Amino acid sequence: MRDIASCFSEYSVNVSESSCSSYSNNACLSPSLIPSIQNAVTCVYKISLATKKQLLITVTWCKNHLGQGLSINLGDDPSAAFKLNTNSRLFRKKKGNKLLESDNLKIEVFWDLSIAKYNTGPEPIEGFYVMVMVDSEIGLLLGDMAEEAATRKLKNGTPVARASLVSRREHCSGNTLYSTKAQFCDSGTAHDILIKCSGENEGLKHPVLSVSIDKKMVIRVKRLQWNFRGNQTIFVDGLLVDLMWDVHDWFFNPVSGYAVFMFRTRSGMDSRLWLEEKLLQKDPDRLEFSLLIYACKSL
Repeated sequence: MRDIASCFSEYSVNVSESSCSSYSNNACLSPSLIPSIQNAVTCVYKISLATKKQLLITVTWCKNHLGQGLSINLGDDPSAAFKLNTNSRLFRKKKGNKLLESDNLKIEVFWDLSIAKYNTGPEPIEGFYVMVMVDSEIGLLLGDMAEEAATRKLKNGTPVARASLVSRREHCSGNTLYSTKAQFCDSGTAHDILIKCSGENEGLKHPVLSVSIDKKMVIRVKRLQWNFRGNQTIFVDGLLVDLMWDVHDWFFNPVSGYAVFMFRTRSGMDSRLWLEEKLLQKDPDRLEFSLLIYACKSL
């Protein structure tokens, strides 16, 4: 009897390192195309402390015409929230620390964005750190300067909690080309993801949606105005990943609507798609990852 993964593979698209070097030329994109711009990125981390207590930390980076900011939320407690406007005079130095409390836990946030460098999006790419301490335990370290900061500020032997990225949400606006990276498991590599909607400008009679991972096209949806919702199972790093798209509002609510693209890992033992409400029934120790892209199309 074959294992479940091999059965799924008959009806799935596989993405592996060996296939990335042999992609079709149709998956390549002209360098003149400019991807949409990220307005906000929200990452949810699951923190497992030495006391076996678990905590969700939500980190949001945002950018708009008024400025650029960072917010950190602990669980569902609205009082345990940290917000920073990196463009305001109050945080001109863009570094410091703040104490919070949540669910009888003592939280301390350290940050330094004074020399942070950015691309077009709201997330810094280098020259920064954000560190979250939970009851004298390192709960979360972000940034290329985080380990150095932890060594400098903390005593040797400070316990480090297990932190795993469980979801990432990106809000984008601009044209219909979206570029991002995603790591689908802690032990996996970061993959380049490209989502493109082609239309009349490319000489096509009907809109076509294509999604590529590491330059390999994994789906191509023709006549998108009729196939505006759907899903496909793909394999990435040996994991089952459900890919869903919903571009209904691009065609029927173009003024204020947006498209949604979602990638979510799941176990081969799970016979139901993640679209169903089943979160409360899941094994709390089993980590899954989801990437959501909310895409506003310029008119």
